Amino acid sequence: MTITPATLKRPVRDVDPFSADILEDPLPFQAALRDAGPVVHLDKYDVFAMGRYNEVHAALTDWQTFQSAAGVGLSNFRTEVPWRPPSLLLEADPPHHDAPRAVLTKILGPREIRRLADSWAADAEELVDDLLAKGEAFDAVTDLAEAFPLRVFPDAVGIPQAGRENLLPYGDHAFNAFGPPNELVAKGAPRVAELSAAIAAQCAREVLTTDGFGAQIWAAADRGDITAAQAPLIVRSLLTAGVDTTVNGLAAVLHAFAAHPDQWAMLRKTPALSRTAFDEAVRLESPVQTFFRTTTRDIEVGGTRIPESRKILMFLGSANRDPRRWENPDAFDLNRDPSGHVGFGFGIHQCVGQHIARLEASTILNALAKRVTSLEISGPTRRHHNNTLRAWESLPVRVRTA
Repeated sequence: MTITPATLKRPVRDVDPFSADILEDPLPFQAALRDAGPVVHLDKYDVFAMGRYNEVHAALTDWQTFQSAAGVGLSNFRTEVPWRPPSLLLEADPPHHDAPRAVLTKILGPREIRRLADSWAADAEELVDDLLAKGEAFDAVTDLAEAFPLRVFPDAVGIPQAGRENLLPYGDHAFNAFGPPNELVAKGAPRVAELSAAIAAQCAREVLTTDGFGAQIWAAADRGDITAAQAPLIVRSLLTAGVDTTVNGLAAVLHAFAAHPDQWAMLRKTPALSRTAFDEAVRLESPVQTFFRTTTRDIEVGGTRIPESRKILMFLGSANRDPRRWENPDAFDLNRDPSGHVGFGFGIHQCVGQHIARLEASTILNALAKRVTSLEISGPTRRHHNNTLRAWESLPVRVRTA
């Protein structure tokens, strides 16, 4: 069933935002959520939901009131035991958050990652050349959006080739687990122990190369900037959050260009727009759709009283299409300034790897734009459902080459 504002018969508070129908097409629900008010109680999960930009942005930046340390998923770490060690970045607040964040901010800063640009450009051109040599029709998800990050990012972290096939399944379950214990979580549960052990093994000092991000994290432990116990958890955070999100961001921007040939022509004319294009696609599609916070005190938002220790469900995807913030929000427009979108979060917990994601995206887009004059959807597309992520499973395209 396709849900539209006209057919959304039940009050918003009675709707399950993690149902298959809404995961397939969340936009009508998100519009109804924004129209319902700045804060809406979702009865099924007994959480308070925010779908408008101003409230979501304010919650993301007020870490003192909207806590991450109790978990950024539905589970409340104050009362429930997490299925894995909490992330030192996403699921910690100051002062525990500060040292790991400072270490990664330095390692993944824009100046530091520029050294990757030339080698990644060569990898991107080789990938595009090999792909186009096979023909002008391919799947933009498996052949590009997954292939490029899985080619360059694990190398940059310094993990071995063996075991990289576990990265996407582990990340898929990790992001599913932020939501309710539904069938999507149950689907991944049988492999949790296996995948967790496989990822943990790749975070050990002796497994990592000596010239990657992982080795730099362990060097920070040697200097005393972080503890030796924290080092593998920080490497794990990179592997958990640094692959799936970028894959889905790349798929989003490729789909946007396939659906908007005029914008592809604009990119080919002005390649410097590649980073703007990626951010605009992240705003439009919001690969990370939702995150939770937990209130640390009683608070009133938009006339609604929210008690202490209650879960807040922030709809990042809804905020990024809020017409109160964005003009013509449903359009993919390279003339827009998308800065300020919350697709990477905001405040002290915003995505520390966003510069890496932008470099990956701009590199593959520039390599593609050199060779491809047009791209279009060539067959049925298919979404991949995840409780947190907005993802494509299949995106068949056909291209014309220069």
